Formats: sequence, structure tokens, C-alpha cells
Amino acid sequence: MNFDFDAQVTAALFDASGAVFALGDGSVRFDDRQRVEAHDGAVLCAAVHPSGDGVVTGGDDGRVVWSRRGEDPQILATARNQWIDAIDASAASGLVAFSYGRTLSVIDPADTGFRRDFQHERTVSGVAFEPKGRRIATSTYGGAALWYARIEKQQPTLLKWAGSHTGVAVSPDGAFVVTTMQDNQLHGWRLKDAKNLRMGGYPGKVRSVAFLAGGQLMATSGAQGVVLWPFIGSNGPMGREATEIGYDENSLVNLVSARPAHGLVAAGLTDGRVWVAHPAAQGLNFVKAEKGAAIVALSLSPEADKVAWADEDGRAGVAIL
Repeated sequence: MNFDFDAQVTAALFDASGAVFALGDGSVRFDDRQRVEAHDGAVLCAAVHPSGDGVVTGGDDGRVVWSRRGEDPQILATARNQWIDAIDASAASGLVAFSYGRTLSVIDPADTGFRRDFQHERTVSGVAFEPKGRRIATSTYGGAALWYARIEKQQPTLLKWAGSHTGVAVSPDGAFVVTTMQDNQLHGWRLKDAKNLRMGGYPGKVRSVAFLAGGQLMATSGAQGVVLWPFIGSNGPMGREATEIGYDENSLVNLVSARPAHGLVAAGLTDGRVWVAHPAAQGLNFVKAEKGAAIVALSLSPEADKVAWADEDGRAGVAIL
């Protein structure tokens, strides 16, 4: 299944019904060709709605919008005169978290009166729920912060490390927080003692990370192949070396996608190709073998039986594995 959109794709996702693409022209496109005009401007970030039905998107119009098949878009929240920079949603807690400027906001789509706003000293670049959906990690300049999602007045747990942190992820067991950085490295913290994890040596910027194999591996982009860090036991990658699969000296992995419950990892390359592989097996399954514009959106389905991709020219596809 292929698409040729007339705008760049911000995100490719899978809701409960299939693939969904969020676009720079403000629209949300579903794999059955339905189209929802979600934003007056570009979609900047997207996540699957906590219910699994449709997606929540943040735009440069300062709106957080819920888009579903066969329904009009629903505005869930606004941030006056601010871009919505990052968004995440938790099926476990039913909450949606998003950032604009220095603010992290939390809303409950099932309770229109609920909203929490948490302030940071610097701009928030990334947002991620921990697995139970009770706490939220944010990335910012100088490190990361952890907030309780529903508590109104609180001091966050600060995880400090010098530099500009551009995105954040939480391990499936909730024991580690990992950030991507402006320079070519990752940084992480073990939460029980705030011990630092340094993960460097990348030839390019790390744009995405994804956990797989029950959370025992973390895949990253930013190199000629997919870099895999071991997260086995209480020490995570401390004192351990990363491995690399799918090495190709003529290209870089731009994006990765995986699911904690499965063993597959998908990779989107700067030369436009997309492959899927099992780290323990030999060989790569190229679901898009032809070269072209760089892959800018990528998602493995929850059951790890499909992959959705899009390149920077607006071409996109959904492949069955």
C-alpha cells in the first residue's frame, strides 16, 4: 500500500485500526484514504490516542487535536501563541502530555476539567510517559526531569547532564531514562540512584531510540547500522558494549522503530530504504529496497506484523511483514 502525499510527513503511527500519517499541511491521513483537517498550520508531533482510536497531534497553531476515522477533529487543549513541540499519550493511565516553550501540560481526554501545567527553566524538547503512565519524563537543556502526572504542586526529580537534550525515552521496566542529545551521543540515568550512563561514538545525530525483546535491547539510529545497547539486569548498558546490525558504509540509519513485546526492529535510512530484522537472525528484510529521499517517519505496528514509513518528499507506504 503506497501513498504520495502533497506535504511532508511529520509522523507515521498505528492506531487500533491501522496506519495513520500526520502531515506538515495540518492534515491527518488514514490508510483507508480518509483525511481529517486537524490543524491550521503544520502538525509538529503526534501520538496514538490513549484509547487506541485515532491520534492526538500538536501543531504550530497551538492546538492539541484528536483525529479519528469518520469523525470531526476534536480540540483537546490549546496553548495560546505557542507551538506544541512534543506529545505523548499513555494507554495505561489514559492521559496525554504535551510541551510548548518551557511548559509541560497534562490533560485527561475523559475529564475536560483536568489539566496540569509544569514549568521548566529551559525549553522542553521531548516528552515520554513511564510504562504505568503515572510519571512523565521531559528532556531539556541540562538534562531531564521527572514529574508525577496528576499532582498539581510538586518539585520534579532532576536528572542533570550538561548539554542540549533533544528527546527522551523511558525503558519498559521504568528503571532507566535515556535522552538523545544535540551532539552525536545519548545519555541515560538509572533512576534508583541517578547513576549516569554515557552512550557515545556515533557518526551522526541520534534521532530515535526504541526498546525491543522485552526491554532487553534498545535500538538507536545515528550510525551506518542499527546500534543495539543491552538493557539486561539492574545495570543496563553500564560496562557493556553496543552491537550493530545492518551496517552499510554508504548510508546512515535515520530512524528506528520497535515494540517492547517483540524481537523485531525496523530501520529507515537516509538513502530512502527501509528494512526489518531480528537481531539474533541473519539478514535484513528490505520492505522498501529502492533508494530515494531520506526516511523521516517510521513505525512498526503493535503486533510487529506491519511497518509504515514516509520519506521527506511525501511518499509513504505500509508493508505487511
